[in-house]
Amino acid sequence: MATHDSIGDFLTALRNASRAGKESCTAQWSKMREGIVSILKDEGYIESYEVVGEKAKKVINVKMKYVGGKSALTGITRVSTPGCRMYYEYREIPRVIQGMGISILTTSRGVLRDTECRAKKVGGELICKVW
Repeated sequence: MATHDSIGDFLTALRNASRAGKESCTAQWSKMREGIVSILKDEGYIESYEVVGEKAKKVINVKMKYVGGKSALTGITRVSTPGCRMYYEYREIPRVIQGMGISILTTSRGVLRDTECRAKKVGGELICKVW
């Protein structure tokens, strides 16, 4: 079966790994996925990640983070889908759980978290919300 939403599938793999208590998760590499896991690592939702392989065979190994036996990644949802793209100006970017979570956007300046978008005054496509 062909995948039409590779980012959605990647987020689902992360969500399933965290809920199942898995130590790590592996997915095919892309710039977008690497940007997402980079933000997740900076924000403390995952422990680490590494890109392994060469050219077309690159994969991302994500090491999940647990605090007191519970996953640091409580929830992650896809907002903009291939069938319904959601674009926001920097002033309109929604806050996740009143600032307790983050939004990840793809912009003309790369993949950024919501606070960076507001600071740089740049809008874009809202990929996902994380808490």
